[in-house]
Amino acid sequence: MRAIVRRGVLKAILAVALGLPAGLYAQQSGGGGGMEETTRRRSDEGGGPYDRLVIRGVTIIDGTGAPPRGPVNIVIEGDRIVRVGGGFGRPDQLAETQGNTREIDGTGMYVMPGFVDMHAHTGGAGKAPQAEYVYKLWMAHGVTTSRGVSHGGFEWSLREKALSARNEIVAPRMFSYVRPGSGEGWEGGAITNGETAREWVRWAAKQEIDGQKIDGLKLGSYDPEIMEALIDEAHKHGLGTVAHLGQMGVGRMRAIDAARLGLDMMTHYYGLFESMLNKYSIQDWPLDYNYNNEQDRFSNVAHLWNQIYEPGSDEWNALLDEFLELGFGLDPTMTIYEASRDVMRAREAEWHNEYTLPSMMDFYEPSRDAHGSYWYYWGTEEEVAWRNFYIRWMRFLNDYKNRGGIVTTGSDSGFIYKLFGFAYIREFELLREAGFHPVEVIRSATLYGAMQLHKPKGVPIDFGIIRPGLKADLVMLDQNPLENLKVLYGTGTVKLNMETNEPERVGGIKYTIKDGIVYDAQQLLADVREMVRKAKAERGISDDGSK
Repeated sequence: MRAIVRRGVLKAILAVALGLPAGLYAQQSGGGGGMEETTRRRSDEGGGPYDRLVIRGVTIIDGTGAPPRGPVNIVIEGDRIVRVGGGFGRPDQLAETQGNTREIDGTGMYVMPGFVDMHAHTGGAGKAPQAEYVYKLWMAHGVTTSRGVSHGGFEWSLREKALSARNEIVAPRMFSYVRPGSGEGWEGGAITNGETAREWVRWAAKQEIDGQKIDGLKLGSYDPEIMEALIDEAHKHGLGTVAHLGQMGVGRMRAIDAARLGLDMMTHYYGLFESMLNKYSIQDWPLDYNYNNEQDRFSNVAHLWNQIYEPGSDEWNALLDEFLELGFGLDPTMTIYEASRDVMRAREAEWHNEYTLPSMMDFYEPSRDAHGSYWYYWGTEEEVAWRNFYIRWMRFLNDYKNRGGIVTTGSDSGFIYKLFGFAYIREFELLREAGFHPVEVIRSATLYGAMQLHKPKGVPIDFGIIRPGLKADLVMLDQNPLENLKVLYGTGTVKLNMETNEPERVGGIKYTIKDGIVYDAQQLLADVREMVRKAKAERGISDDGSK
């Protein structure tokens, strides 16, 4: 591998050793550095919030699971929706008043609640991109709320959260979930027992975090007694809990074990299939398996697909029923692992050329050093096993949703050829493939994410559906996303113009509205393209990717 690439992943190596998002090592290890100071919102970025904003004549998909309806008018005052009126062929006549600060003609357009990315990192590449780059990609794809797990270092994440809450930066609203034991002000040392775990939770709660991302620094889950203490103490303080149940720990802490301890949600899939193994109590690993070999790790996961009880079996249904009884949430992040079933598709995605920084493409390349760059010799056999894995995984998610279970949308972007924003929309398509109706996909991306973020504090949702009184977080576009989810990509999608008989690009979000501030999504994308152009120019890379 080129020397420049190895130098570029040095921080990533250190980050992986500590179980951190690559590129964020410096933030966690001291000072909150590692990424440049976030660019402040300019006066020409986003209009509003307005005294009175009226969006006229739109069709709304309200996020509840209800069918579309329109034309309606949406009235927004400040950062709140105050009226949604109309239907049966006529918009709300009460919105026909003088003195509106701004009006948007939404004729022929569709409006949805702002999207919620439930698994976000503001980084991922060996050289961390500017936060502005990441945020604008999210916002351009309709993500108005993100749950950082974590966004970055403890203190840095809280500062970014505050800046976003004041709309001083162009960024989604942020919920800050952090790893146990993190924080520069924490002086209690490593989390090695239940009492220390409780002390850290009490300390962290005072710092106004929103919850914990529990993963034992990716060495595996914490021991059961520590896990129980972390979860129990978190709930006493109104903090949420989500876990990446690492493979080194699932022998003692499967998804069902964590759910029984009161864990709110699991992210990814680790511990799910292990909860219904049908031959052994652990996965039937090859006897020469080595977890530290990334290809061993990622290729063998897929072989769980035929080591579990069959879909529809008593054991399968019992797990679904118990998860439902426990109120357990699933945040699958299918998008981040999808390259395992088709690496060429992920590597050659059409948006990489214009939207992916060269430092990120470096990080994705096969490497013994960088986490998630496991393409040493990835072939047909590995991909077939992963496709079979997805069939079972998707069946479980769809069955759980049909029982009334909560399945949300998260992306974990920044790794494995998955780019911020674009990868999040790909999660929509994967849920659709799993059997979700398009309206159910939108509900997972809006209402269900909002419910899970508000649930720990026991308060009603403040966003997530289109309703008077809630935050004015909206996504607007001129194509019907239910007919084709691809129109939500920043690149839009190709459609034949029936009048000219020529293919053309359609779609792409037109406006993302957060806290009543109207952002031009296409301008946000243009800003990102310029960042990538400059980064390539610094390296002497041409538009076609050659040097």
